Amino acid sequence: MGDGQKADGARIAVFDVGKTNIKLSAMTLDGVLVESLSVHNEVRPGPPWRQHDLNGISDWLFGSLASLCRHHPLEKVVGTGHGSAGVLVNADPDETCALPMIDYEQDLPPAIREGYPPLSGDFFDRGSAIMLKAAHQARQLYWMQQVDPERVAQARWYLGLPQYWAWRLSGVPSAETTILSAQSHLWNNVRKQWAPIVAGQGWQRLMPPFHPAWERLGPIRQDLARRHGIPEELSVLTGGHDSSLNLYRYQAAGMRDACVISTGTWIVGMCAATPLDRLDENRGMVLNSDVTGRPVGGVLTMGGREFSHVAGQGVAGQGQEGTAADAALVSLLIERGTFALPSFGDDDGLFPGSAGLGRFEGPPAETPAERKALAVLYAALLTVECIDALSETGLVALDGTFLRDPLYATLVAALRPNAETVYNLDSYGTASGAALLGEHETRDTPAPIALSLPTAFAGDRETLAAYAQRWRDLAKRNNLQRAKTSKRNDR
Repeated sequence: MGDGQKADGARIAVFDVGKTNIKLSAMTLDGVLVESLSVHNEVRPGPPWRQHDLNGISDWLFGSLASLCRHHPLEKVVGTGHGSAGVLVNADPDETCALPMIDYEQDLPPAIREGYPPLSGDFFDRGSAIMLKAAHQARQLYWMQQVDPERVAQARWYLGLPQYWAWRLSGVPSAETTILSAQSHLWNNVRKQWAPIVAGQGWQRLMPPFHPAWERLGPIRQDLARRHGIPEELSVLTGGHDSSLNLYRYQAAGMRDACVISTGTWIVGMCAATPLDRLDENRGMVLNSDVTGRPVGGVLTMGGREFSHVAGQGVAGQGQEGTAADAALVSLLIERGTFALPSFGDDDGLFPGSAGLGRFEGPPAETPAERKALAVLYAALLTVECIDALSETGLVALDGTFLRDPLYATLVAALRPNAETVYNLDSYGTASGAALLGEHETRDTPAPIALSLPTAFAGDRETLAAYAQRWRDLAKRNNLQRAKTSKRNDR
């Protein structure tokens, strides 16, 4: 518990379901963390596909919620989670799911991979390109329907991840704009209507009524509360998409058109001011939503995994403890022209056709310290590329695990010298945004948020700018050359 945080200040529990870890946190209504519990999000092999252990999570959630309620005077509970998860359920919240929840990193059978794209609509119907493996709620439901049409026909609701847990807790089914706009391929947020695949596949009956993320669906189910020793007056809110609620934290602080760059396994950029005609699905760009339903431009690239490829084995990566990158080594790498060029992982990100084609150019970074410095520099370049893609020339807020290395924010700020860059060091931004939903309708002053300015870059800014332009040119040329070579080899 941090300074000034009183145990009796927690009023809302936030249930945050990540791909790898699950957290249940007691928060104040102005978004301050008081206590947090966590557990690994287990994935089982199946059949019929890799699946998350929802029954195990249920036991942990209900027991942990009862424990937090004993320690804090909690009044509300709200869920948040990633967008690539849909849960097909029957009518009874206590009943096992109609079919297991699909792990979005599960490989697809060829018939599903090939059969889905013609059904998926245009860019605004999808909100993204068709992404890797089993991403997208619509594609997961399509797969379920091909594998077991009878169970799909008998099911009652298809719920996004936060709304599944809200339903388990309250018994009230709901659809919500931020989770459906997180590349579910079910909802066209520009036209405010279900994507054509919903009617085309006969799924209208599975789509629940809409509720905003902050709405009180009802009290916790009485039988559930009594069974687990949870206060019966605990209110259950609809909840929403993790990155969208992180954005909401800034919007609730008065930054309505904020451009927020969150870093971790993914670099996730979101900006409500990005013109819709700037969105390019071939460059990792997506269309999200804020909690009010306003379209939000977005961009995704697997920055954390790119960082790890460049830093190399045995080097503390993003989000890990370790020695900070050396600014003098960064300047040395820039001066001698050492480059890491995208993309090392299996995601194109901002450079179409680049997946798996990442390489180094120039004198090699040989020591672990040099590799770490190059990785931080590369991460900053990817971040600025995300900002440029969103057409953002004003204030940008950075958050997430990359900020554990102070040089990251310094480099991003130096790479955009004519605009303001700030950062937030809180490690619980999504939970904070979710907690702020508890007073969405009554808040009359901006929510508090701690923002800092990066330290000044000690190197030569003109040399850094020239290096960044050279990096862009090499990245684009590299990918064009590889694409031409690939076409020749395919002939």
